[in-house]
Amino acid sequence: MLFNPSREQVRQFFCGAWHKHTQNNVLTPIESMAVEWIVQHPEYHDELNRPDALEAEYTVEGGQTNPYLHLSMHLAISEQLSVDQPPGIRAAHDGLAQRIGAHEAAHEIMECLGEVVWEAQRLGKPFSNDTYLELIRQRSTRHGR
Repeated sequence: MLFNPSREQVRQFFCGAWHKHTQNNVLTPIESMAVEWIVQHPEYHDELNRPDALEAEYTVEGGQTNPYLHLSMHLAISEQLSVDQPPGIRAAHDGLAQRIGAHEAAHEIMECLGEVVWEAQRLGKPFSNDTYLELIRQRSTRHGR
């Protein structure tokens, strides 16, 4: 079964997890993982507290990063690393993290993930694990200097 939440559900999840954290309420394991990433992104704290958070728009043209997309990608990558899927991503991440830190390594992987997803959608082809890992390895090599 695929988990495909709506935009509103994603926003409710992150805002709810952040609210529970700020109120010192008990978090589920996935909420705890989300809060770990939210804490590392203080620039998103006000966004998650906005009364109109569920309706807010973020446009590339406006130079805005969508905090919900960004945090969702962090969670997706964390899950990939936890199960080493695609095989080899954990080793590629760890090598990159040793050179530039775990958070920056996650951001580098996020760029690769975004590129491969965009390319698959643009060409109407399936997601390529091989391309994804190769892009991560290229970034790891680039940062190895």
